[in-house]
Amino acid sequence: MRVTRLRVYPVKSFAGEDVDSAVVHPWGLDQDRRWGLVDSDGKKLTARKHNHLLGLTARALSETAVRLSDGDGASVTADMRDGGDTIAVDHSGQGTALAARGDVNRWLSERVGLDVRLVWQPDPTVRAIDPDDGGEPGEVMSLADGGPLLLATESSLRQLDEWTDPETPPLDMVRFRPNVIIDGAEPFGEESWTHVTIGDVRFRVTMICDRCVMTTIEPSTLERGKEPIRTLAVHRQRDHKTWFGIRLSPLDRGSIHVGDQVEAATVELSGSAAG
Repeated sequence: MRVTRLRVYPVKSFAGEDVDSAVVHPWGLDQDRRWGLVDSDGKKLTARKHNHLLGLTARALSETAVRLSDGDGASVTADMRDGGDTIAVDHSGQGTALAARGDVNRWLSERVGLDVRLVWQPDPTVRAIDPDDGGEPGEVMSLADGGPLLLATESSLRQLDEWTDPETPPLDMVRFRPNVIIDGAEPFGEESWTHVTIGDVRFRVTMICDRCVMTTIEPSTLERGKEPIRTLAVHRQRDHKTWFGIRLSPLDRGSIHVGDQVEAATVELSGSAAG
C-alpha cells in the first residue's frame, strides 16, 4: 500500500489543496484546520449548512498567516502577528480563539452573506479528542471534526463507484475531504485496522468515520445531489449512519510524503460517530 495523495485544509470547510509532503504534529498535519469561521455569537460555520464555503480557498503562508481567495480571484491575507481579539468559540473543547482583523472579516462577510469572523487556533494542544470519538487521554486535535486526520482508500472509492448507478459520474475523492489517500488496500479493509504506519510515522485508528450531507456537494460546481449518501445507505449503513474512511491520531512526529509505503495492523474495530 502506498500514499497517492495528501491534502490539507488550512481553513475549516474551505476548499483544500494537494501537497507533496506534510509535517505531522500530535494534533494533525501542519497547516491543517487551524483556522475556521464563526458567526457574531462565536458559533462555528461549516459547509454542511453554508455550501458556498467550499468555493473559497485558503493557502497557509506560515503558521500564523493565511491567504484567502474567492472564485473570481480576489484575495485577502490574514496574519495573526498583526494582533487579534480573543473571543469565545463553540468548537467543542476549544473555548476561545483569536479573531482576525476587521478588514479580513468584512471581506469574508461580503462573500458569505453573514457577519462572520475568521478565527485561529493559537494553541493546538488544548482541544482534546472526544472519548466518544475514540480519543484517549493526552490526544489532541486542530479544529477538525472527530479526529486529527482522515484517511481514505482509492479501492473503497472504486467499490462505491461500482455500487452507484452507472449513469452517475465517478465520485471525486475530494467530496470526503481526506488528508491521506492511499491505494493497494482491499475495499473497506481499512475499517479493520487499529494502527497505521505511513513512511516512518505511526498512527492509531481512533474511529471509522460516519458521513454527513457535506459529501453530497459536488466540489467543482457546489451543487448538491443524493450521492454518495444514497448508495452508502444501501451498502454501508450501520447504526443508522453511513461509513467511509477512518480517523487517525498521530503517535509520532515526523513527515509523510506522496509515495510513502503504508503498513497496517489489523483486528476487529467497531464504528464510531464522527461528531
